Amino acid sequence: MRRISAGLLINAIWLSMSLILPLFFWELAARSINNAVLLPSPVLVGRSFVELLVSGSLPSDILASLRRVFLGFIVASLLAVPLALSMAFFLPLRRLLLPVVTLLRPIPPIAWIPLAILWFGLGDKPSYFITALAAFFPIFLNSFAGGNDVQPRHIHAARFLGAGGWMLIRRVYLMSALPHVWTGLRIGLGQSWMAVVTAELIAAQSGLGYMIQANRINLETQNVLTGMMVIGVLGALMTTALGWVEKFVLPWKFQRR
Repeated sequence: MRRISAGLLINAIWLSMSLILPLFFWELAARSINNAVLLPSPVLVGRSFVELLVSGSLPSDILASLRRVFLGFIVASLLAVPLALSMAFFLPLRRLLLPVVTLLRPIPPIAWIPLAILWFGLGDKPSYFITALAAFFPIFLNSFAGGNDVQPRHIHAARFLGAGGWMLIRRVYLMSALPHVWTGLRIGLGQSWMAVVTAELIAAQSGLGYMIQANRINLETQNVLTGMMVIGVLGALMTTALGWVEKFVLPWKFQRR
C-alpha cells in the first residue's frame, strides 16, 4: 500500500509540474507581448472558458463535434474491420481491392472536403463523411495487418475442427487480430477527432472547429484558445477511455506485464 501511495504521489507531482510549467511560460510570453489579440494570458482564457460554459454555447459545440466524431467513427469501424479481415482471408478479394485502398489511403481527409460539400452540402453530412474517412484507413490497415499475422497452425486447427469461411473470419481471424484491430481503433478515433475540427472550420455551422473559426474572424483570440484547449483535453480523455476499455477487451495483454 505504501509503495502504491508513493507511486501515486510521484505521478501527481510530475503531472502537476507538466501542467504548471507550460502555464508559467505562457504567462511570461503573454506579458512580454502585451497584446491580448496576439496571445491572451491563461487567466483571460480561463475566464473565457467559464463564460462560454455558462452561456451554453461551449457545451452545445462540444456535443455537436462529439456526435459527428462518434457517428463517423462507428461507420468507419463497421466497414473497415470486416473488409480488412475478409481481404486477409480471401485472396481474390485482396487482389481486387488492395490496389484501390493503396491509391486512396495517401489522400488526406482535408482534400475530400470540397467534394464532400458538393455531394452533401453544408451541415452535418460532410462532417460525418470526413470523420468516417479519416478513421477508416488507420482501422483498416491495422486490422488487415492483424489478419495477415494469423498463425497458419491456428487456421489448420480450426479447419480440422470443421470451421468454414465466415466462422474462420469471426472466430480465428478476428480473435487473433484483435490487438491490431484495437490499435487501429485508437488511432482511428484520434484521426477522426482531428478531422472533424478541420471539417467544421469549412463546412459546418456548429462545433468546436466552427467556434474557433468564428472567433478568429472576430479577433476573440481567448475564445480561439479556449476551443483549442477543449479539443486537446477531450482528445486526451478519449484516448484514456479507450486505454481503460482495452484492459477489459484484451485482458491477456496486461497479464503478461
